[in-house]
Amino acid sequence: MRRLRDLLRSAILRDTFADGLLPTEAELMASYGATRATVRETLALLRGEGLIDRRQGVGTHVVVKAVMTQLVEAHGVEPPSQESLLNRRLRPQVLDRSMIPLPALAAERLGAPPGTPCLRLEYVSLFGDEPHGMATNYVLNPEAERMRDQPFVHDWYNLLNESGVGYEESEFVCGCSPADSATAARLGIAEGSPLITMEQVIRDATGRPFNLAYIHIRGDRFLFVSNAARRHTPPA
Repeated sequence: MRRLRDLLRSAILRDTFADGLLPTEAELMASYGATRATVRETLALLRGEGLIDRRQGVGTHVVVKAVMTQLVEAHGVEPPSQESLLNRRLRPQVLDRSMIPLPALAAERLGAPPGTPCLRLEYVSLFGDEPHGMATNYVLNPEAERMRDQPFVHDWYNLLNESGVGYEESEFVCGCSPADSATAARLGIAEGSPLITMEQVIRDATGRPFNLAYIHIRGDRFLFVSNAARRHTPPA
């Protein structure tokens, strides 16, 4: 069941099935050598995740559409492609935008004294009218002063660029956590749903960290793509 779930979940999120219609139970049984009970349990899991819907006489349909984004674009160090979600296709719903004393734990990550004035900017990222993620940023001066009153229209990197804030390095620490009630309500998901979590630090050209962000992303709406290739040393 786990293996079949992984195969189908990947295909669903990659928009593999024509017209969003999954194969029938009989077709899945034949294709994957699975029992009817295994197929039904697998489809029940996917339905519980909110990825599919099953209707008598209609079949099993995909009910989500995920967006694939290159991880290097998510870092903000490469220009987004034409079709990228980070190419002015997002819009923020700002929840908090205020100058506050820098919390002690954030100060430790940014290498600044606790209580230093900082900009806290928290927002939900929307694609159309659907929430895809939520982020809380702590920004030090002088970048905070430039960003405080700048209109926030699209994505985070667009805001940095339009505020005249330069940056050279972006670091992610990625994980996963269940959605708490408040985050779940903001993202339109059930409490306890799995979220991709990302802790990000952005540095300027001197290597000074000036932005710390805690990001929660819906894994059923966002897929990150990372490519790497081996470097071969030419023969001597």
